[in-house]
Amino acid sequence: MRDIRIVFMGTPDFAVATLDALIKANFNVVGVITAPDKPAGRGRKIQQSAVKKYAVENNLTVLQPTNLKNEDFVNELAALKANLQIVVAFRMLPKVVWQMPEYGTFNLHASLLPNYRGAAPINWAIINGDTKTGVSTFFIDEKIDTGNIILQEETNIAENEIVGELHDKLMNIGSKLVVKTVQLIEKGNVKTIEQPKHDTNPAPKIFTETCKIDWNLSLDSIFNLIRGLNPYPAAWTTLINNGEETKLQIYNIQKEVIEHNYNIGTVISSKKELKIAVTNGFIKIDSLKISGKRKMDTQSLLNGFTFEENAIVR
Repeated sequence: MRDIRIVFMGTPDFAVATLDALIKANFNVVGVITAPDKPAGRGRKIQQSAVKKYAVENNLTVLQPTNLKNEDFVNELAALKANLQIVVAFRMLPKVVWQMPEYGTFNLHASLLPNYRGAAPINWAIINGDTKTGVSTFFIDEKIDTGNIILQEETNIAENEIVGELHDKLMNIGSKLVVKTVQLIEKGNVKTIEQPKHDTNPAPKIFTETCKIDWNLSLDSIFNLIRGLNPYPAAWTTLINNGEETKLQIYNIQKEVIEHNYNIGTVISSKKELKIAVTNGFIKIDSLKISGKRKMDTQSLLNGFTFEENAIVR
């Protein structure tokens, strides 16, 4: 058995589950690398990353470099004498960092590689209407998400599953897979699989424009886009109501498959229901946020907001 000394690198909640699993499995985590503290929210208060909060609570050594190539940081990292580095939801590492430890640097990625290389694999799996996804551990190399695969685990995506639910499911599956991966490295039993060179279904970063709903798409495509962005960063559209344009963010929805004669994008509302006409049916909205108001369920909104008969989205 090898004596494993781990440096863990990560920033958001997704990474915390893995760090917690490593600690609970009694692995020796000699240091944690995470993003610098930064102002966030309306008050612009300085916020620590989720990983830093966990690390501090568990008395772990924390480094927060702004530049991963900085000589002082590289020296501090080397001084931790780690022989394995684990990366979960962090950023691209320079070669001087990922090649440092004796047993390598591996990453947890929330897809079945080579599918969905990139920044937003969980979102894109749902947006594209996939019924299966999973997690992969792989050794980091010079490109993004292309290194040799160590382990993978598959899971189903339910028909109505939203990205927030899938995120949490993959977070938990992934944390267990990382522990299994370290156990293999500890025993010297790692056998890797080389990835194909080609990209399969890339998963680029999600931008505001990515989240804009095109109501001319099919019912299923719109349904998948909205749930693939729920709760964050949220699909949106422009509501034209009583001659005024307002940004409308849409969260929980249902789809209704039925032939109709409404124009695409027509808003149909009653005292209890709000839906949008699309090709071959309707998108029924259960929760939403109108610009300037809080996020709420549709019935609460309809108690105090009126959609005119000629209201449309585009």
